Amino acid sequence: RTTLDTRALPTHPALGELLPGGALEAGGTYAVDNSTTLALGLLQGPSAAGAWCAIVGVPDLGVEAAAGLGIDLNRLVLVPHPGEQWLSVVSALVDVVSVVLVRPPTREGTNGRLAPRIGEAAASKLAARLRQREAVLVSLGDWPRSDARLTVTESNWAGIGAGFGHLTARQVTVSSASRSWAGRAKSRRLWLPGPD
Repeated sequence: RTTLDTRALPTHPALGELLPGGALEAGGTYAVDNSTTLALGLLQGPSAAGAWCAIVGVPDLGVEAAAGLGIDLNRLVLVPHPGEQWLSVVSALVDVVSVVLVRPPTREGTNGRLAPRIGEAAASKLAARLRQREAVLVSLGDWPRSDARLTVTESNWAGIGAGFGHLTARQVTVSSASRSWAGRAKSRRLWLPGPD
C-alpha cells in the first residue's frame, strides 16, 4: 500500500483545535514540550474510543494519573525501560497499537543541553511504519519533522489557600505550531487538570 486514506483518531475536544485537521491523524507524529499531562490528554480520546495505547521510556509515569485522565488501563502497554533497543521496541509497538507515547533517549548536545538521539534517518523509517500501520506517535520532547508541536506556555495552579489546602486544578495556555499552518501558531487556555 503506497497511499494512506486520511483517518483520524479522536482526541479530547479541547485539544482538537490545536491539531491540524482537528484530530490525531493516522501516520502522524506530534511533539509535546514539558507536559506529561498534556501528552496523556492526547491519548485520552483514542483510549476512550477503544484503541490500544503504549507508553515507552517514561518510568516515572503516574498510572493513577493516566487513569484519572480517562485512559483505559486495560488497553495500555507500559515499557518503562526499553534500554538500548528503544527504536526496536517502539517499532514493534507501532505494529500492534494505535497510539504510542514516547520519551526519546537523549544525548548531550553541542550547547550543553540534552538533545534527542533519534536522527532523521531513524525518524523517517519510523514515520513510514506509522503510515503503513495507521498508528500515531506522540513524543515527550523534540521529534524530527513532527506534524504539530504543543507547548505549555503559561501555567497557574488553584486550590491552595493562605498556606493550607492542596492543589486541585491547573489552568494552562497551550500553544501549537504546525507546518500546515504556514508559520502561524494557535493557542488556547485550558484546565489541565480541571477542578472537577
